[in-house]
Amino acid sequence: MLHNAAFEAAGLDWVYLAFEVPAGSAGAALEGMRALGIAGLSVTTPHKDDVARLVDRRSPTAERLGAVNTVVNLGRELVGESTDGQGFVDAVRLDHGFDPAGRRCVVRGSGGAARAIVLALAGAGAADIVVVPGRDGEKAKVAAALAGAAGRVGTPAEAAAADLVVNATTLGMAAGLDDLPLDPSLLGPGQLVVDIVYPTTPFVKAALARGAAASSGLGMLLHQAAGAFRLWTGQEPPLAAMSAAALAALSRGQ
Repeated sequence: MLHNAAFEAAGLDWVYLAFEVPAGSAGAALEGMRALGIAGLSVTTPHKDDVARLVDRRSPTAERLGAVNTVVNLGRELVGESTDGQGFVDAVRLDHGFDPAGRRCVVRGSGGAARAIVLALAGAGAADIVVVPGRDGEKAKVAAALAGAAGRVGTPAEAAAADLVVNATTLGMAAGLDDLPLDPSLLGPGQLVVDIVYPTTPFVKAALARGAAASSGLGMLLHQAAGAFRLWTGQEPPLAAMSAAALAALSRGQ
């Protein structure tokens, strides 16, 4: 809905469709893209790492992450990119007026989305980026290393002193408060809390109740899609139309 609304607003005779691709079949999907002349693809779990290995060329960001969420077909050369991290930074800057430069950040999780966010926050000049492990401590070390000198593995308690707190795990998607990614008592006024899940989760509601500014991952979804639109079309994305489509879809429970 985001992309089809964008194409319509931009006057492009394009259409965005979903294709089910079984795990392990990313290579066949890419060859289909090449054969059919499909201009671009979005890539979702579980294919991001496989596609990064299989495209003809990777952007510097995708190269560092070892993951791709967007493919651009440039005259049959398939180029892999990751717009997740920049989409997150664009969302906090444009939607919340939060500039990561010089700020203290805590990221819970170490999966593909967390790694993209850590790398983008480092690129935006964050002073301290603490990765709080999800299930895998070794992956947390890999994620923290992406931030260079600013990155380190830490503990949940460090969220109390952070300017930005990010949940990049699936913890807290349930309706209750028993399995939240971080203890809400660590949060409070002056902090921005973002849960990259959408729509609004119990963790976001708990952060708001503690006086923090907080939001779901809808902004990241919108801005990573905008980045893909820019790569595919060479045009600036019609953000107002894309945002309206996303909000309408959520209101219908889609």
